[in-house]
Amino acid sequence: MNLFLKRHISALMLIAASGLQAQTQVGGKARPNILFIMTDQHRWDCIGANGNKIIKTPNLDRLASRGANFTHAFVSSPVCVPSRISFFTGRYAHSHKNRVNYTPLDRNEVLMQARFKEAGYSTAAVGKLHYYPPNKEEALRTGFDYAELHDGSSITDLWSDYVRWLHEALPSRKMYYRATAKDIEPGKNPFRSTLEVQYTDTAWTGERSRAVLKELLKDERPFFYYVSFWKPHSPYEVAAPYDSMYDGVEIPIPETVSIETVKNLPLPVQKLALRNGEPKLNRERLEWAYRSYYGTISHVDYEIGLLLNVLESSGKTGNTLIVFSSDHGDQLFEHAITDKNCFFDPSVRVPFMISLPGRIKNAQHDQLIETVDLLPTLLEFTGIPEPREVQGRSLAPLIADMGRNYEPHAEVFSENIIPEVITGGKTEMPFEKGQGVGGIRHPDAKMVRTERWKYCYYPEGYAELFDIKADPLETTNLAGKPDMREVEFDLRTRLLNWLINSQETDQIQNRWMLREKK
Repeated sequence: MNLFLKRHISALMLIAASGLQAQTQVGGKARPNILFIMTDQHRWDCIGANGNKIIKTPNLDRLASRGANFTHAFVSSPVCVPSRISFFTGRYAHSHKNRVNYTPLDRNEVLMQARFKEAGYSTAAVGKLHYYPPNKEEALRTGFDYAELHDGSSITDLWSDYVRWLHEALPSRKMYYRATAKDIEPGKNPFRSTLEVQYTDTAWTGERSRAVLKELLKDERPFFYYVSFWKPHSPYEVAAPYDSMYDGVEIPIPETVSIETVKNLPLPVQKLALRNGEPKLNRERLEWAYRSYYGTISHVDYEIGLLLNVLESSGKTGNTLIVFSSDHGDQLFEHAITDKNCFFDPSVRVPFMISLPGRIKNAQHDQLIETVDLLPTLLEFTGIPEPREVQGRSLAPLIADMGRNYEPHAEVFSENIIPEVITGGKTEMPFEKGQGVGGIRHPDAKMVRTERWKYCYYPEGYAELFDIKADPLETTNLAGKPDMREVEFDLRTRLLNWLINSQETDQIQNRWMLREKK
């Protein structure tokens, strides 16, 4: 047996042997297990069930058909850590204060796993957690009974269980797991990984997630289990056979994948697009990037299928609430922007599915929702009281018979600190001469989106306004147009109301709580 696995056997056994006695019933029904599966940087439109006729995601399609599939889910922030903490707290980024990556958690924040552990659930995590510090001790401190972690960045490799396992499995091959092959033949995928598929972090996360699930299933207590795949996050290195899965397939590249679109961006977003210089949008390489991105998703889908098979073979699928989502999307070079960090739909709109056989209705939902809605939804299904600091809105009345009406979102919000607007790129911007680093003093940005409109606010007088119905690719900025003044005023007012109503009132609440205790 692998030495790495031996070291974990005793810890795995503790999952079944320790913890509080769980309440087994809620509302006359068995309290459900929770399996929360997350991918990283996964666009909402890169799943077959969401209308993509090219990508192969049979297992996610199967999951979507068995429960509630939301097509308009928006993240609290289009960046890994702020978004994930919003998922886990049910709170907006400006409230939990993790606004950028690699920032420590506020010790006063209570995360999802801690709430379920307190209610008697066993809790475990495998894959990308992305807390800081990114170690197992922090995972246990925040409420997990057990964790095996891999954040997917060389910055955090020192704490990566996957990297440790890889070095033990391949001691003679000194390589970086993100590397691409150097011996690529003409016409072959330049993003092909140097690793065989069984050694990739996707395969490792899949294998370890199945092993831990088998241990959780032995426990009489319900479980909260978080499985997080690092892919399809860039770089788009992809192992065989997924590197050639889409060979010869023509994947449409949107018209917004053009350097010309940068001219229409407000200066803060221009600086984001040009932070590493003018992006090289070579058509052939773009096509391979898209194929590789699709390939990494199909690999993750395969591993998710194997995980779901373990659950189904146990006979406990009927009492397991399954969630699938992603922390943010991927621009895939639309508007000449790499990765995410902006408010275009490819960045802020994510897949979002919830299933629980016999309770959650099979349906596609096109309403606007926010990912902060997940925690209050899970709390309602498990009968755990919702704390007052949770800012999301339970989706349970929308997707199940809960005896009360659902109040839909009239609008959704997102926010981001974009460090690149003051620290990256050139001092002079090619499309707005004379304005650069000195022209912007604050990197904060906010977004509000209704079914028709999207408004993005940037300090220093910059803004974007898009008519989503008429302009779904968000190419025509209507901000500042005389006939749009009333629309802009309404959306700015909604942003202001959101910020005021979601500001922290801890000191006031604590003051009254102290008075009540006297």
